[in-house]
Amino acid sequence: MSIAADDESSAGANNGSKGTAYTAAKGRATPSRREAEGRRRGPVAPPPTTRAEARARKKAMKSSMSREEKRKLSDDRRSQRTEQREKMMAGDERYLMPRDKGPAKRFTRDLVDSRRNFAGLFMPFAIVLIVVMFVPQIAVFANMLLLVFVVFMAIDAFILGRLVNRRVRERFPDVDSSQTGFRLGWYAFTRAMQLRMMRAPKPQVSPGDEV
Repeated sequence: MSIAADDESSAGANNGSKGTAYTAAKGRATPSRREAEGRRRGPVAPPPTTRAEARARKKAMKSSMSREEKRKLSDDRRSQRTEQREKMMAGDERYLMPRDKGPAKRFTRDLVDSRRNFAGLFMPFAIVLIVVMFVPQIAVFANMLLLVFVVFMAIDAFILGRLVNRRVRERFPDVDSSQTGFRLGWYAFTRAMQLRMMRAPKPQVSPGDEV
């Protein structure tokens, strides 16, 4: 009996020595900062399921923002769009349109940009032709010249399409057949028709470079 009493007294003394600041174990992990902030904010709303719902949420969020916050949000979005366009023009795959993605399309663009295409004269020729049409004395000759130009452009487009498809199949033998043929040739032709300074993404090679 004396031993048990001594144990109880020593246990009580130990508990008393911890003082009033002693807190018993909670039996669960301390919540993280993210969990605590989530409880304060409440449950997170599910993502919008329709465009109308997304627009409504966006409008509600803007109505609760101050003028400075709206201006900052607008500036951030503008700078983000500018950065994305710069990376797209530089040929960054992450920011390209679906039609421009892939190594075969990149190689096709380099092939087009490395040669001087007859189709590239289309836009300057069209502007000159529109001006000439206002002069009745030479309008008839302008129509004949347009027909000749279209014939030469069709021949150049045919040659370019065959060249691009042959080179792409040589460089990428495992390329999907749905990405070659007329579709790839048309992709090359539409790029060749654009002025060099207006092509997107920007040309990465100069005319005459080996590709």
